[in-house]
Amino acid sequence: MKREELISKWLDNNLNDQELEAFKNLEDYDDLVKLNNGLQAFKVDDFDTSKELENILSTIKAKKAVDAKKQTHWLKPFMRVAAILAICFSLYYYTTTLNTNITTEVAQKTTVDLPDESTAILNAKSLLAFNKKSWKNQRDVELEGEAFFKVAKGPTFHVITKSGTVTVYGTQFNVKQRDNYFEVICYEGLVGVIYNSEETKLKAGDSFLIIDGKIIAKEKENRTTPSWLNNESQFKSMPYKEVLAEFERQYGVTFNQQNIDNKQLFTGNFTHENIDIALKSITLPLQLTYSKTNHTITLKSE
Repeated sequence: MKREELISKWLDNNLNDQELEAFKNLEDYDDLVKLNNGLQAFKVDDFDTSKELENILSTIKAKKAVDAKKQTHWLKPFMRVAAILAICFSLYYYTTTLNTNITTEVAQKTTVDLPDESTAILNAKSLLAFNKKSWKNQRDVELEGEAFFKVAKGPTFHVITKSGTVTVYGTQFNVKQRDNYFEVICYEGLVGVIYNSEETKLKAGDSFLIIDGKIIAKEKENRTTPSWLNNESQFKSMPYKEVLAEFERQYGVTFNQQNIDNKQLFTGNFTHENIDIALKSITLPLQLTYSKTNHTITLKSE
């Protein structure tokens, strides 16, 4: 059943069990319920047919109150219709201006087709939001996490993050925004990165990296796409804490660090497809040992 039909039947309290479950699975279910609850104040009392019939008979007998009673009769139905129209209009306005949100969980990646021919591939534990209704005039996406973009030609394309905004001029690029970490890598074309009100232009192979509020210089990028698209995370002179954080997102584990210097720089990689091989890849180069208990991994310095 279409989204609009589910909402309409829900407003009429006319959903069967199967339709109710489908309605609860709508991505904006909670927001629709909150909106409807907020609009209850605009509803008038239910129209009681029996009571109104008694009022009509009383009006006929009491000629002096004819005008007042007539006003009551047409006003109540009118207010009911007005209240219903207000709800329908509010729901229509709300649902047509609502953002589309796509999220990924631990160890999950997904491809998002944007309203034009642009695409975004989300890495694990990420969120992408955009508005279909305004897309033709305003190609803006909000990102929390990491995504690789292929942008079609058209109006200016913006990737908005908590750390900064990436302005695109038709290109392929990767944006990663995590806690105290912001990185943009241009793989093709040209992008502009706005950070602290200043714009930095990146050509193919250029990177922009901020860790803990500091700009980090990086060598030219030789790959044509980010390594995580091929189920592998690669690092070059990266703080070890960032390696562990990415490992946790890809495997859904938590690290217990004992006497570990997680600020030391790490160069290497780990696969997303085999946790044992991945653990050896990030521990052996630093001469660390590890043990696993359920979803907790304890790291120790030898």
